[in-house]
Amino acid sequence: MNNKSFSNIIKGDKVIWMVFFFLCIISIIEVYSASSSLSYKGGNYWSPIIKHCGLLALGTCMMVVVLNIKCKYFRLATPFLLFFAFITLIWVLFAGETTNGANRWTSILGIQFQPSELAKGALVLAVAQILSRMQTDHGADRKAFKYILIVSFFMIGPIVLENLSTAMLLSVTVLLMMFYGRVPMKQLGRLLGIFALGAVLAVSVIMLVGGDKGETTEKENLTEQTIGQEEQEDPSFAEKIFHRASTWKARIRKFFDNKEVPPHEYDLDKDGQIGHSNIAIASSNIVGKGPGNSTERDFLSQAFSDFIYSIIIEEMGIEGAAFVAFLYIFLLFRTGIIANRCENAFPAYLAMGIALLLVTQALFNMLVAVGLAPVTGQPLPLISKGGTSTIINCIYIGVILSISRSAKKKDRGQQAASSGKAAAAAAGA
Repeated sequence: MNNKSFSNIIKGDKVIWMVFFFLCIISIIEVYSASSSLSYKGGNYWSPIIKHCGLLALGTCMMVVVLNIKCKYFRLATPFLLFFAFITLIWVLFAGETTNGANRWTSILGIQFQPSELAKGALVLAVAQILSRMQTDHGADRKAFKYILIVSFFMIGPIVLENLSTAMLLSVTVLLMMFYGRVPMKQLGRLLGIFALGAVLAVSVIMLVGGDKGETTEKENLTEQTIGQEEQEDPSFAEKIFHRASTWKARIRKFFDNKEVPPHEYDLDKDGQIGHSNIAIASSNIVGKGPGNSTERDFLSQAFSDFIYSIIIEEMGIEGAAFVAFLYIFLLFRTGIIANRCENAFPAYLAMGIALLLVTQALFNMLVAVGLAPVTGQPLPLISKGGTSTIINCIYIGVILSISRSAKKKDRGQQAASSGKAAAAAAGA
């Protein structure tokens, strides 16, 4: 009876369940280890990890609920999610709760969340639906490109001003979905050209509009630092619109500044996160110090969130860090197999879109931790300590499991044929 009850819960692809289980175990261990600052501030050593475990448990329950929903119903939810996400994105720009100088949070019925997290899932749903409905024997219809850009504009546009890194990662996810959905390469090539031009213009505007204040006052505490109130002149219209420009400008300068700084001259007050992250990685001595033995967790701001990968390297060494990266890559690979088995296009594109969304964010977080990308506030999905983002990421896994369980599958002949077409398309590209 117990085995039957357990099997009724563990539905869907067992490999995805295994990856999810390992990520949760690593999350519990590393968040427990990295939450020393929260324990000190709260005066309760167990409180942070109990809260985190509670969120993971709630997220797992939500995941089980979602995996029992047939994937065809996700299509029906798309317009409602798009509308709700757009309204909350606009609302948060004007009446959102400010954290670290950015309006990213809002509350509904006492529940605080980031509308950008909802927008990511809603946009992936919409793109999957457009690509599936407009497929032809020779790839996606050319009009699909236009429709995807329109929807993306309304979802990504409001995110840009307050959360540039999220907007960029979501844009990359949409671009990869269009490539997977066989949008004509000429259209994608033009879009990449526009992206490159837009990036140059954006950096130029940031360097022009942004002030130098962010370079001296920002402590790089990306998700929970409260910025002190200072006397200042009334901001201009441009400063109101681009009030994050100073922060972006400071991060761009720091990332491209290749000047060698002697250790005794390094300012840990100004560049604390980068400095302590590098110390954590260097002090791992390849093999790591062992779980719970980190020393930099006491000095590294957001060690339990944005920079948890640095703590993983410090405690688990290169092998442990590689294993975490492998879990995300394997999640993407396994989801690709699930998508290839789907007879209908919508569940296949939806599964790949969600996997790409999770994996691109994870890889970017890792690049930031090792100093290969500018510092941002992107957490490590399913590992970093979070609130609604943890629950929503669990729901994303539930969607993949639902597709693996309920999507109509091809027979073996169809799978072999589709694999051959995919290989031929890749060779032609």
